[in-house]
Amino acid sequence: MSFSRRRFLLGAGGLLAAPLFPELLRAAPAMPMADGPRMAPQLAEPNQPLVNPATLPRFVDTLPLPPVARPIGQREHPAHPGRRLPLYRMEMRAFQARLHRDLPPTTLWGYQGSSPGPTLEAKRGEPFLIEWANALPTHHLLPIDHGIHGAEKDRPDVRTVAHVHGARVGPNDDGWPEDAFAPGHSLLYHYPNAQDAATLWYHDHAMGITRLNIYAGLYGAYLLRDPEEQALALPDGEHELPLILCDRLIARDGQLYYPVSDDPAAPWVSEAYGNATLCNGKLYPFIEVEPRRYRLRLINAANARHYELSLSSRHPFVQIGSDQGLLPAPLERMRVELYPAERADVVVDFSGLDGQTVELRQPSEPLLQFRVRNRGDKNAVSVAMPTALRAVPRIDPASATRERILTVGEMDDANGNAMMMTLGGHHWSDPITEDPLQDSVEIWSLVNLTGDAHPIHLHLVRFQILERRPYDLFAWNERKELKYTGPGQPPPPHEAGWKDTVRADPDMVTRIIVRFEGEPGKYVWHCHLLEHEDNEMMRPFKLLPKG
Repeated sequence: MSFSRRRFLLGAGGLLAAPLFPELLRAAPAMPMADGPRMAPQLAEPNQPLVNPATLPRFVDTLPLPPVARPIGQREHPAHPGRRLPLYRMEMRAFQARLHRDLPPTTLWGYQGSSPGPTLEAKRGEPFLIEWANALPTHHLLPIDHGIHGAEKDRPDVRTVAHVHGARVGPNDDGWPEDAFAPGHSLLYHYPNAQDAATLWYHDHAMGITRLNIYAGLYGAYLLRDPEEQALALPDGEHELPLILCDRLIARDGQLYYPVSDDPAAPWVSEAYGNATLCNGKLYPFIEVEPRRYRLRLINAANARHYELSLSSRHPFVQIGSDQGLLPAPLERMRVELYPAERADVVVDFSGLDGQTVELRQPSEPLLQFRVRNRGDKNAVSVAMPTALRAVPRIDPASATRERILTVGEMDDANGNAMMMTLGGHHWSDPITEDPLQDSVEIWSLVNLTGDAHPIHLHLVRFQILERRPYDLFAWNERKELKYTGPGQPPPPHEAGWKDTVRADPDMVTRIIVRFEGEPGKYVWHCHLLEHEDNEMMRPFKLLPKG
């Protein structure tokens, strides 16, 4: 790898000299300033002692379940005259909450005064409006790097714009990063909900500070339903639980700590990891469940961490869906891996476990405890799991009108330290190079030039993974020749459904096939490691009208 990394242990009193994180914090400067290139700084030590989560008692707080959002009335959208639609209002504001019983209250930012925000529930074919209102303070909770494009000093420190991740919406309702607005303002977005049932989620998408706004708490679940899914009689109501995971660093005074470099003028770090994993905003929560099946909507809202989830006592998951909806058939799995922004829709059966406990775990770390009640509805009828879920017809590669070779890379400074991320070798402000035609099919081959796995997200569309295939990095670097060194690896069954975020592995070309359905206009594609996205690993694409 072309960059250097440092590892730290966060103990009860601060930093100690031993490894803790399976991934490593690494620091690099943002874009060069007008006074010339900057040397890559090292990671700064926290200026206050941090919490060691291992010292906290586990399973003393009840798992918070975000309330379901309700419309406040009806309204006519300016772009859709003559039709009144349900109107939701989602106000972003600061509030305080305890992340753990034994910690002081933490200042967070959230929607409607909670983080995660209220769960938005939608039905296919039933559009609605959301007014996203910024009622946040005018000073940011976390350190801004003004050297990053889009975060310059002449912009308001606090800016927000909401993106529903995975939603098929028009370009004016997608959360264009440069449409971010300051406190005291709002935007009205239209959501057609004209797509299959899926586990979506919403989060901030402001240019240059997305990583900070999401870290502060601006995220929530968006569950889209349809009649075909409801006919499967999957667990619902109180037996369906959205579980949103993210990691944080927490100071001893209870406040969030976001890692920074040791250069105050360039505080950006290229990946931010925490040592405390929050589940629905709580550290080590528990929930009481009945001895029956539950549906868990797993969402990775972390800045950079990926999760390898399992259940204690070798209890299995039955995965029924991925990013963009149901799989063709249920799939029993002992582990579920989620990279940032990925989702997994799973069913867990607690039948016969009366009086026992089951833990949702990351390797060596419990995240959530299920306490199975010692009683159940003895008259309840057990509905068998369906053997088939939803057909996922494969897109024929021969139908593709174009294949694009797109690199996932890093630009280094003179000392070999990674200082900027790129897609296709371009910056955000470069002319648009990806311009698919409406309803056309394209293959995008993502050539990963780095030593990291990058979760790549395309707005507007869903896609299928064709393969991951090893290639010769030396041949690419020397001659820009794409020389494969082995056969393609087809996606495993849990990745064989519809996706909107794909893990692009190092030393691999990850090939996806996309049908570009939707309204013509400008959208974005980017890495969902939020520190990368904020520092140039995001590009616009333009969907051109057909005909």
